[in-house]
Amino acid sequence: MLKEHIKLLTMVEFAGEIIGRKKLQKIVYISKKLKFPFSEKFNFHMFGPYSEELTLRIEELCNLGFLEETKEHKGGYSQYRYTLTEEGLTFLQMYQLELPEINGVVKSMNEQSSKFLELVSTILYFEELPVEEVKTKVFTIKKKQNYTEEDIHKAYDYILQLKSNVQ
Repeated sequence: MLKEHIKLLTMVEFAGEIIGRKKLQKIVYISKKLKFPFSEKFNFHMFGPYSEELTLRIEELCNLGFLEETKEHKGGYSQYRYTLTEEGLTFLQMYQLELPEINGVVKSMNEQSSKFLELVSTILYFEELPVEEVKTKVFTIKKKQNYTEEDIHKAYDYILQLKSNVQ
């Protein structure tokens, strides 16, 4: 019944802590693009791929007491931290869920900035397009982020690195 919730709890357990709603969204989206079995549907949004379904699942996990969401005020904005609670850990221990190879991938993504993961997820969202067309889209729809050619090159390299870690 809660299989999709268990996948998210497992991901947060591997990460230890995820700082930021945007980062959490991007980690799940990128994991899904790497063929990990996340079922949430994503649409393109202001900050790249976004899933309302994922937002609701995270809210449910917090309401169940399995995830802790801590809101921090950072100057002009709020930031959220997600950690597994003792109840969440106990719940996870009751289920055997295999998410092969995701541990290292999640840890790697969690070490990246939200801005970088936003770029990586945007590139993956448009991955069927030629590279030059993806660049044009990034420079157009992500103009405020001021991504550079070098940023895009690093993102493509990172995608290749992630893909090589799951094969």
